[in-house]
Amino acid sequence: MADTASSVTQSVAPRGPRQYASPKLFSAQTLVHYGLHFVFPVVLALVFFPLVWQTAYLIMLATMAIDLDHLLAKPIFDPLRCSIGYHPLHSFYAVPVYALLLLLPATQIVAVGLLFHLFTDTVDCLWNFSHCRECYLNSRIYALRNRVRRLLGHEVVE
Repeated sequence: MADTASSVTQSVAPRGPRQYASPKLFSAQTLVHYGLHFVFPVVLALVFFPLVWQTAYLIMLATMAIDLDHLLAKPIFDPLRCSIGYHPLHSFYAVPVYALLLLLPATQIVAVGLLFHLFTDTVDCLWNFSHCRECYLNSRIYALRNRVRRLLGHEVVE
């Protein structure tokens, strides 16, 4: 019988230059990602803020300014890097702050835009993880998962 533990754990190559597939401008992942960023906020605006939906949509688009934190990274753009937990405005500490903004009527639209932005980027991360195990194992999401499992007393397989 094969050793199941060894089949679960894999050695992860050290971080360094990675070979990327040729970028596909119109891949399903790209279309979903940018559709969620630019098109779906119209739906959110119409559902949650119907009386001021145009303004709500523009405010939600403006929340994409949180992507300016990508300028702090080297390289600035890495198609396989998960921005959730990596960039400061996409950090696990920022999420509760954005959630608290939902409590104030004056900041609810901004909060919805920020939280949906993070949701969209999480979808992109999960899509990358589905075809890049190294990306997942090197992500801060995986590190957080392991910390939570340890806190709960569950075994962590490295």
